[in-house]
Formats: sequence, C-alpha cells, structure tokens
Amino acid sequence: MNLRTWEDQRGRVSTASGNVSYVDVGEGPVALFVHGVGTNNLLWRKVMAELAGEWRCVAPDLPGHGASPVTPGQDLSLNGLARLLEDFCESLELDAVDLVANDTGGAVAQVFAALHPDRVRTLTLTNCDTQGNLPPESFRPVVELAERGKLAPLLVRLATDPAQARTGALGAGYEHPEQVSDEVLTAFARPVGATLDAARQFERLLTSVRGEELDAIEPLLEEFRVPTLLVWGTGDPNFGVEWAYRFRDAVPGVTEVVEVPGAKLFFPDERPEDLVPHLRRHWA
Repeated sequence: MNLRTWEDQRGRVSTASGNVSYVDVGEGPVALFVHGVGTNNLLWRKVMAELAGEWRCVAPDLPGHGASPVTPGQDLSLNGLARLLEDFCESLELDAVDLVANDTGGAVAQVFAALHPDRVRTLTLTNCDTQGNLPPESFRPVVELAERGKLAPLLVRLATDPAQARTGALGAGYEHPEQVSDEVLTAFARPVGATLDAARQFERLLTSVRGEELDAIEPLLEEFRVPTLLVWGTGDPNFGVEWAYRFRDAVPGVTEVVEVPGAKLFFPDERPEDLVPHLRRHWA
C-alpha cells in the first residue's frame, strides 16, 4: 500500500479526549494497531495490507503524530493516551479488539489492556517499553533534551531533512535505513517538527510518559490472562529481548515469545513477513 493510497483511506473522529486521525481498512474482526513516539500509523501499512482481507484493521495516529492534532492542555501521559484509545474505540463503536502495539504504543496498550481487559480479545506486543525500561537507557538522552527544551529546534530541522532523519534516531530503528524512502521518513518526521510549537508539544509528550504509570498497573498485569503474544526483534538496542522474557515471566496471559533475529524497532514496517504469520496464528 503506497502512501497516496494510505492517505486516501484516512478518516477523522472527534472523541472525548481529542480528535483522532486514523486509517480503517478491511472487514471482519477488528485489529487495532498502535504506534509509538516519532512515527505514526504509517508504520503498520504493510502489515494491514496483508491482513485486510481477513480482518478490519484500524490504526489511529497518536496526538501530534501523523494527522492527529494535539492541544496544549491535552493529557499526554500513558493514562491519558490509554483513555484516548478507549474513547477512540467508543467513538468508532469497536467492541473487543485484537490489539497490536510497538514502541511507546506498547506501553499505552498495556495500560489500556490492563484497565479494560474486556475490550481486548488478544494482545500482541512488538519491541516496546515495559516495566523497568521506560524510557530505555539508550533513549534517555533524547528525553533529557526534551526536559531542557533543547529537542524541539532539532526536530524542526529534522522535519525538512530526510537524510538527517535516516542517520539519526529514526533511522536507527531500521536494520537498513538506506532502503527507507525519503517519503516515508518525511511522513514520520514532519508532523512532530512541522513547527516549533508542534515540536514543543512532542517534547511535552516525551516528558509526560512516565515509568511510574507502568509500575501502577503491575498488580493488574499479574492477573492479566488475555492471550498475549510477544514478537521481538533481537537487534534493537532500546528494547533488548531480555525485556520480553521478563514480561512473559510477570504476566500469566503471555503464550509465547517469538524472536525475530536481527530485527530492530521498526521491523513491522521493514519486515512485515516476520510479524503477519504470527498474528494470524495468535488470532486463530
């Protein structure tokens, strides 16, 4: 699915927590895909294209990402983003969903699933924040830049320079960043750095997402028995595979950890063939 076709599928909905842009393709049981910071729902386009013949695949943009706006007073904590996801499901009248998430979206998905297990038919996490690893140590310098207000000007420059995005933190999420098109990198980078104000809101999101929010749901996850699959790239310096096994040992609903050799953070975009078969098997 190319970017123009993707944009043609885009819808927008007003929720109690804010306006959300999303893509909704296919028919059947609903699969809900959640991206993390610095990307947007475009991350899932290849996976969704493969599955749309069997499932209704829905992917929202988080606030300030893709085409979803963000307001100065909007709650950008994990709890706030999980509430937005709940309100989004309410607005689209989505009942139980097969929930799939990556990166910070995985932390949002954990809060959402722990608080609303009746809304989640299955959960699949790819490389993402988990308890004890939010933010990851290797990403902490970026968060510290945001805390000092020094990240926003860098994001503004990045938004117009795909070559810099390719060699920076965004490109580092790919095994082969040289093969990622300028168009895709720009589609990820531009919304969060389109203006200095947009970049300031991105800084606010980074500093609003706190590890303590995952600590707070630990008792709920210890009782969480919704079938949960972990598909984990082993080449990701942010979310090492050891975190997947720690999560497996702490959450009784985890059915399996699938290792994807050498894959990095954004492997759902780069290597969809290493995720789609496991989703089909898990959902079956």
